[in-house]
Amino acid sequence: MKSGTSTAERLAMGEPGPAACDGRPSSVAPETLQDSERLRVCVVGSGSRFLSGISYYTNRLINALGQRHQISAILIRQMMPTRLYPGKTRVGTPLVRFTYPADSRVLDGIDWYWGASMVRALRLLVAERPQVLVLQWWTGTVLHSYLLLAGVARLTGARLVIEFHEVLDTAELEMPLANWYVKTCAPMLMRLANGFIVHNEFDRAALTEHYKLDDRPVAIVPHGPYDQYVGRAAPAARLDPSVCRLLYFGVIRPFKGVEDIVAALDLFTPEEARRFHLTVVGETWEGWTVPAERIAASRYRDRITFVNRYVDDDEVAALFSEADVVVLPYHRSSASGPLHLAMASGLPVVVSAVGGLVEASEGYQGVVRVPPRDPAAIKTALECVYEWRGARFSDVHSWTRTIAGYDNLFAAVCGRVSDPR
Repeated sequence: MKSGTSTAERLAMGEPGPAACDGRPSSVAPETLQDSERLRVCVVGSGSRFLSGISYYTNRLINALGQRHQISAILIRQMMPTRLYPGKTRVGTPLVRFTYPADSRVLDGIDWYWGASMVRALRLLVAERPQVLVLQWWTGTVLHSYLLLAGVARLTGARLVIEFHEVLDTAELEMPLANWYVKTCAPMLMRLANGFIVHNEFDRAALTEHYKLDDRPVAIVPHGPYDQYVGRAAPAARLDPSVCRLLYFGVIRPFKGVEDIVAALDLFTPEEARRFHLTVVGETWEGWTVPAERIAASRYRDRITFVNRYVDDDEVAALFSEADVVVLPYHRSSASGPLHLAMASGLPVVVSAVGGLVEASEGYQGVVRVPPRDPAAIKTALECVYEWRGARFSDVHSWTRTIAGYDNLFAAVCGRVSDPR
């Protein structure tokens, strides 16, 4: 490698950094760490009370990091006043049971209005004295809590890593007050950070456009697989093997494009449409009822099943075991949990070529990419994947690869990367 290559560039290329977190230079790759060199890492992210895709990611990350490091976790229990949450009717419903590493200390968790919950969180930080604090960023509602946690952690000597799932939630971007609050206060949090994690080049460009990062490292770390449902449920018996079972899964929001799948189905002739059955599963957010209206008005309404709610883990396992193809016609997206669920299940996927989804699905042999907002292209893609029903493909993602990326960044923010000349 050429002389003078930056730490950020080396991380983006996946090169290992030093293993120590005390400022000493080291050429030891993360894969060769001894038990005595494990780091104390505290992860802060979404808990299960306000269940979302970030809740699942936070849990999977904690367990994966726990294979390599001594882990503690602080979960966000009350993300905002319940009445303001789009899924307020199911807040606190036990839809999932998360487990954590046996030797980890997990606090569930911090309330939006703090009170005693923040005192407990600060006590955990002081007691655990993590060498690295990892903050999951996906919404501005956690900003005030993150600022305090980050400040205290830095005072105790911890390095701060912020992992971005989105620069700002799309709904919050449309709220002038929320947008102003994040733009005004988030730079203070960013200045405390020693390094950043994104899942793709699309997000890296968005992050560097929004915040002044100087020469601090930004690591592109692939999203780990959501393979927790693989083999958990046996597929139901098929009444008609010639029917291709399509699945849309995820919250229903304006940018998700669910209505485009219905429009694509309506482009088929009656004889062609008989080859497909579409299941739409998701909770409506932001009052976006257009997909429900299009389903009700579809000329093939009898070939569409609409489950308009947030489903539990057993239902998720059954849905993906029974599907032939997953269809995700997003208009925009940084990342997609349902895409990773589909790839972990080995299913064919029709997905829009937007945002970070091209990178996320790169190398996956079962993907067909389509332009956004294009029902005709979706129709053509469905004709293609119809022949793939019953086929399974190998996922290109692994938590081993993801955690190696974390270790590279931990090494960079905790030590010095030696010149490889």
